Amino acid sequence: MVLAACAADDDDDDVAVEPDDDEEEVEEPEPEEDDDEDDVEEVEEDDDDVEEPEPEEDDDDEEPEVDDEEDDDEEPVDADAEAEVIVDDVIDFELAPGDRWDGPFGSVTMQLHRGWVDGEDLTFIRTDASNEDFANAEGLVFVPLMENALDEPGSHAELYLFEDGHEDQLPVMSVSPADGENFTPAFRIHYIRNAGELEEPLTSEQAILDAVDAGDVEHEETNIIVNYPVITWPGGQIPVDEEKVEALGGGQLIEDPDIEGGQVTLKLHQCYPGSRYIITDTSALPMAPMMGAGEAGASQLLIEGQAVAPITIFLNGLEGTGAMGFQPGVFNANAGDLAWSPFWEHFAVEWENEEDAVAVTSQRQLDELVDEGQLIRYAGVPDTDPDSFVVNCSVPILAPVTWEPPEE
Repeated sequence: MVLAACAADDDDDDVAVEPDDDEEEVEEPEPEEDDDEDDVEEVEEDDDDVEEPEPEEDDDDEEPEVDDEEDDDEEPVDADAEAEVIVDDVIDFELAPGDRWDGPFGSVTMQLHRGWVDGEDLTFIRTDASNEDFANAEGLVFVPLMENALDEPGSHAELYLFEDGHEDQLPVMSVSPADGENFTPAFRIHYIRNAGELEEPLTSEQAILDAVDAGDVEHEETNIIVNYPVITWPGGQIPVDEEKVEALGGGQLIEDPDIEGGQVTLKLHQCYPGSRYIITDTSALPMAPMMGAGEAGASQLLIEGQAVAPITIFLNGLEGTGAMGFQPGVFNANAGDLAWSPFWEHFAVEWENEEDAVAVTSQRQLDELVDEGQLIRYAGVPDTDPDSFVVNCSVPILAPVTWEPPEE
């Protein structure tokens, strides 16, 4: 554009100088001659000014590199400043690993709640609810999609909460990850009332149902579905990653839960468009050890119930902080959006030509690249395609993605 402008101005100069048969006569009236020539000269000077800054435009091209370097220094601070805690049970978090470990993940410490299943101890965290009033009252993420689990028998389990009762009474769950194929972290809430006269706490679903039948307590079944991931259960817990090098390797806990202190620290991962998520369990039972997560076979039914939303991970391409060592995954929405669910239906993509890989930052961009044939999409992973599976990935924190594509 600059060269084109200069060429056009040079033509104007030729037109202005053509009448100069007598250079002296032309030179004498120059100050008066309509200032046109002055204007031309001014344009010429401006042209010189335009031509000289051409290298500066090259400098401008370099400016983003300087900005990128500045962003590299400031990005963690900016991300921390923009981070938003959306689950009240968050006690502390760090978006980046810092000097704590080599793995590409941060950490989040959450309040740990105690409960019972079949008369034995378990612990759980609270993250999401299908009812807006309940979510707001308890400081959870409102996820209306989860209510669809009510239409799919077996996709949800039962959780009994006591409004009164024995001083030692705890919440009671009907299943735990020890049940493997039959476990789901999607619980339907039941309220138990008028249990204050009981001499002993009720520690199992069967004991509760027996008390209801005997008229000892009152029972209210709600249409509220919550996501309460179980951390420890009879005979097991989500594994601790002792090495903390890989996103999935070892386990999803940073350290053993502090049950007495009531808190647990998990790995905190990042994905587009701007969510920081944890991994707690999966319906793909053979993959649970590889993910360092619990088994939740019954959560597979949440797909049929349409209580899920898609997550896509990358199997090749640009190196990064994603689950498989490439760029971060892409989700269709951020936590809190109506289209979002913590029950992620898992998809994977790989580049047809890896050298064509670019950063993919939105579901729309990803879908377009799939339609164009640049990305190959698999339901689940290549070994499970055409069947997908569910990974429970709650989002306690919203924050910008800080991963940057590697320089060529």
